[in-house]
Amino acid sequence: MKPFLRRWFWRIPLFLIGLALIYQLWIFGHVVYWNFYNPSTSAFMQDRLEILRQKDPGATLRMKWMPYERISPNLKRAIVAAEDSKFLEHEGFDFEAIQKAYEKNLKKGRLVAGGSTISQQLAKNLFLSGQKTPWRKIQEALITLMLENVMSKRRIMEIYLNVIEWGNGVFGAEAAIRHYYGASASSISAEQAARLAAMVPNPRFYDRHRNTPWLSKKTGIILSRMALVEIP
Repeated sequence: MKPFLRRWFWRIPLFLIGLALIYQLWIFGHVVYWNFYNPSTSAFMQDRLEILRQKDPGATLRMKWMPYERISPNLKRAIVAAEDSKFLEHEGFDFEAIQKAYEKNLKKGRLVAGGSTISQQLAKNLFLSGQKTPWRKIQEALITLMLENVMSKRRIMEIYLNVIEWGNGVFGAEAAIRHYYGASASSISAEQAARLAAMVPNPRFYDRHRNTPWLSKKTGIILSRMALVEIP
């Protein structure tokens, strides 16, 4: 190999590694910033807005930030019961839940369950696209570790409740509760909270089909578990 080519042979990988490190530092900087300041949007919200504007150029998202202390404990308990019962115990990953989800999906022969924690879901919502690739899963794990090591569980939950999707163009607890119940996030009942938590895996579908038997069944299951979970 000629000296000129040899020099570039080593420089290109180093350049790519440098770009990757800069990207990780960019993400870490946002995580640190959002530990003190509220995010006004997320990567997932931007993706959804772009899709909505393909049909309606004037489309907007409904989202209003609500401080943690003004969100009803009912909704916090419902979300933990539905999405991540070990939220206060793990450090970002619930390996038992991941194993159970893998076994369930293997048995069904298709993707029917996920084992993502609230921290993992927040990592995806804040920074990542909807593409499912090995690199995306690695990046999700790295961001999850950043969130868990920089933020408290309370802060992770606060941001999560304010940025997750709850309907077509509806994001966050306050907008969702106003959308479905015409009330505020501070006054939601236990049954209403359980129903909202049951919608999280497929919110746009349940926005259109609010009285399906499965949604009612899942609501009852979550409601029965709420008293058993702890919240930040």
